[in-house]
Amino acid sequence: MTRSRWAAWLRMLAGLGILVALVWHLGSQAFLDGLHRIDAATLLAALAIGMLTTVFSAWRWCLVARGLGLRLPLGRAVADYYRALFLNAALPGGVLGDVHRAVDHGRTSGNLGRGVRAVALERTAGQVVLLVTGAAVLLVRPSPVLAPVARFLASPAVAPAVAVTGLLVVAVAVRLRRRRGASRGERALRTVLAEARQGLLARGVWPGVALSSVAVLAGYLGMFVLAARVAGVTAPTTELVPLVVLALLAMALPVNVGGWGPREGVAAWAFGAAGLGATQGLTTAVIYGVLAFVASLPGAAVLLGPALRRAAPLPAEQPAASAAVPRPADGHPRTGSTGMVRQRGAEVPSAVGGGARYQAKTHGERSETPWP
Repeated sequence: MTRSRWAAWLRMLAGLGILVALVWHLGSQAFLDGLHRIDAATLLAALAIGMLTTVFSAWRWCLVARGLGLRLPLGRAVADYYRALFLNAALPGGVLGDVHRAVDHGRTSGNLGRGVRAVALERTAGQVVLLVTGAAVLLVRPSPVLAPVARFLASPAVAPAVAVTGLLVVAVAVRLRRRRGASRGERALRTVLAEARQGLLARGVWPGVALSSVAVLAGYLGMFVLAARVAGVTAPTTELVPLVVLALLAMALPVNVGGWGPREGVAAWAFGAAGLGATQGLTTAVIYGVLAFVASLPGAAVLLGPALRRAAPLPAEQPAASAAVPRPADGHPRTGSTGMVRQRGAEVPSAVGGGARYQAKTHGERSETPWP
């Protein structure tokens, strides 16, 4: 087994371990309550919110791809994005759908590497907007959850590490800018940075990318608040938003089982720290996971559509209507193509019972065989 597969299995096992720990400490009733509280109206609302976020996400993908010089119609982008969301929700890891749409678009556009980088930049744009907005919300809106987070970030072990990492990034950027001859890795990094400027920071690209990313984040927040209301949480929305932001940030961690794991753990911890109850947080996260999966179900139709069309039976062929043989006034039938008189079959003696039968000559001439 390769190293990448080992890493994928370890990430999946980590997400599964988080779920097992939650069930061990909080019981399975939180999962069951979340499933029992969902009704038809909630599912329809989830589909509507999912349509909004998917269309804006596909539009963001189109903007980034066109900034890199790739053609991507919005209709195809919406269909491919739905398919990717369904695969992300149905398969372990939570990223296999994005990998599929990146490779598929790269192959059809004739540039596999640029197609993959377009998807990577599109996803990065969404994560950057989430981080910036989340930081702003957490700083503006005080919450009891922020106290341990602030203490962790200000601890002697974390703050210097963050500062050193930032300095290293700046030093590498300055070195790449000044140096002409570069190794293969440096040239690849320069290419990525140049494409990031074209696909995200170009004048005709970044406003649409920012607007679509904010709309997508608003849809995610609305879905989580809806899940909290269905779970029975009565806290004001302004109090819920910082907790939801933390749960959404946890979803970006690559240790999950189809999106499940860190989201539920952080939601249980954040709701418990805010005094709303860890069980309520877990139930809210479970409902959100179910609603997100339902919102991705149109992607199953996109995925199965070509297979169903290939398996559908072909329509039965209608027999072609034979043209009537024209019969002139003399009563002799004529051929439809030449108008010549069609010869009758010659009457030849039958070999059985002495009767007569008609037999056409192979060369079309009239037979002179007499009657017996």
